[in-house]
Amino acid sequence: MGELLTAENAAEKIKELQSKNKIIVTTNGCYDILHVGHVRYLQKSKSYGDYLFVMLNSDSSVKINKGESRPINNENDRAEILCALSCVDYVVLFNEKSPYMLLDMLKPNIHTKGADYNLNTLPDEEKNVILKNKIDVKFIEFIEGKSTTSTIEKIEKLKKEKTE
Repeated sequence: MGELLTAENAAEKIKELQSKNKIIVTTNGCYDILHVGHVRYLQKSKSYGDYLFVMLNSDSSVKINKGESRPINNENDRAEILCALSCVDYVVLFNEKSPYMLLDMLKPNIHTKGADYNLNTLPDEEKNVILKNKIDVKFIEFIEGKSTTSTIEKIEKLKKEKTE
């Protein structure tokens, strides 16, 4: 079972694990309504190393990225659900739009991103942290049609059909 850590505790834990030659993988996201696409992405991320740290957008960060109607589930619920997944070792919340400051603090061996990105399309701050810290980046393919946004759209469509 995973554990929710503060940024400072996560950085200490990573240093400790790396001193034992463990490979640390990070990824980030909102994980608002967990679905099979999320689970497979997280499992693939974990397969690259010994420990997976999920940098989770806080509620305020989700609003910045997704708009005022999000998140659907609050940060504590989202963190608890992620911690229940066997592939997730640690969860760390961050408040900013991008996790680049936290990534710079944690300094993992590997960072995973969705394949909708490549090294050239990453936000500059994130790319600079990756290059500065020599973090290996792995890009993971998404499962077509599996997203929180598409789930919300399906619910809205069903709700609309029911009222017509």
